[in-house]
Amino acid sequence: MTGDGNANGGGANPARLWWIAIGLSLGPAVSNGLARFSYGLLLPAMRGDLDWSYTEAGWINTVNAIGYLVGAVLALALVSRLGPKRLFVWGMALTALALLMSAVSRDLWILSFWRVMAGIGGAPVFIAGGAMASALFADDKARNALVIAVYFGGGGFGMLLTAVSLPPYLAWSGDAGWPAAWLMLGGASAVALVASWWAARTAPSPGQAADGAGAGPLPAWRMSPALLTYFLFGVGYTVYITFLIAWMRTGGYGPGLVATTWAVMGIAVMLSPLVWRRVLERSRGGLAMGLTSLATGAGILLPLLAAGPASILASATLFGLSLFMVPTAVTTFGRKNLPPAQWGASIALFTVVFSVGQIIGPVGAGAITDWAGSTEPSLLAAGLVLLAGALVAALQRPLAAQQ
Repeated sequence: MTGDGNANGGGANPARLWWIAIGLSLGPAVSNGLARFSYGLLLPAMRGDLDWSYTEAGWINTVNAIGYLVGAVLALALVSRLGPKRLFVWGMALTALALLMSAVSRDLWILSFWRVMAGIGGAPVFIAGGAMASALFADDKARNALVIAVYFGGGGFGMLLTAVSLPPYLAWSGDAGWPAAWLMLGGASAVALVASWWAARTAPSPGQAADGAGAGPLPAWRMSPALLTYFLFGVGYTVYITFLIAWMRTGGYGPGLVATTWAVMGIAVMLSPLVWRRVLERSRGGLAMGLTSLATGAGILLPLLAAGPASILASATLFGLSLFMVPTAVTTFGRKNLPPAQWGASIALFTVVFSVGQIIGPVGAGAITDWAGSTEPSLLAAGLVLLAGALVAALQRPLAAQQ
């Protein structure tokens, strides 16, 4: 039983749909929380043990973003041919394998290869899962916006898992313990693959979410403010995620505050749907994208303006509350402005643009840090980029209003 016939919100059991959403949310938990964001926790240990520069350390996340871009392009080409369910499961399997294999070598280029593979696997997971989540409660706009937010909130669960495991482990093992940390992440991803398989099999197919909805070319030009906003988000947020812990380590903050900060961020991500629900429901143009980008940028800038543990925790809270709401706002924008047959292609296009931003962010910030001798200029630039994205989002109008 696939559930395609009724999972669009008509006669399906609502409780069953929420369980599907929770199962799908393990996709962002793996593709982002474990495979991407966790590197920020591992970076100081790997840099110390492998004697990397900040540019080399940033490169590891940049190649992951390159893989993410490749995966997004493949998903854009294959989503209508293979369907989101296969892309989701195959992407989860490749991501888990890549995390396990990241433990086998100390060579920069071998590690880079597996980070590329993790990105190639992670992008289809994020895209396909988002498209399937978009088809849940398709006839109920309020619950549909919330279920999309719940899906992306799974990334916070992944962050919480890494917060309670990686900093204490690395404090005990020392910098040389990073390979075992990758094994832990790969094992957790394999468990999530098994648990999310049922959700992917029983989720609705987005292209069947409405009768008579045909696919056609995306109105990319009329979506350009939203696309530019998402590009700037990709540039800015990834700098904070990659270098926050390194900034804390150089500032003398210990593993206890590091773990607490990451846990607070993950919990904030999980709570963020409750905070932004009304905004997501009401926004048809760029309002939700603009406000969430503004909050994310403010969260980055906060500890630079007022140092100390309280400021860092406040920064993590504000950043976490808005981090996944930017992609949620992007997905909701497509859901409200495009026919169901285009939802998968829309998410894939946004992810391609976002991935280009992610490629620029980490290695660029690493080079700035090596030049300046401090991570603060990079974090400042990242916050300002996100504020610029908020201004651009204000230009995005509902697509129907532009016709």
